[in-house]
Amino acid sequence: MIKSVGQSISAAIEATRLRESGKTRASTATGPTGSAASASSASPAARMAAEGAPVDMDRIAAIKAAIASGNYPVNPSAIAERMVALDLSAA
Repeated sequence: MIKSVGQSISAAIEATRLRESGKTRASTATGPTGSAASASSASPAARMAAEGAPVDMDRIAAIKAAIASGNYPVNPSAIAERMVALDLSAA
């Protein structure tokens, strides 16, 4: 069964959360204290929000310009292959 893109993203976020939760438990067991303990216990989403999104504004401008000029390359076969690969790895 093919999942929607939203389901795949939700599954990836949940997997990351679980992975990070396991790291937090392991580091807590070894005994960090103070601000290191609170930083390691933050959720991945909270950490990403605090750090800000990694954004390459030059790349965004180049993509916008290519789309506006009609020169943005789209390879439907490659997109379909990646979507199938993501779905198969999640199954």
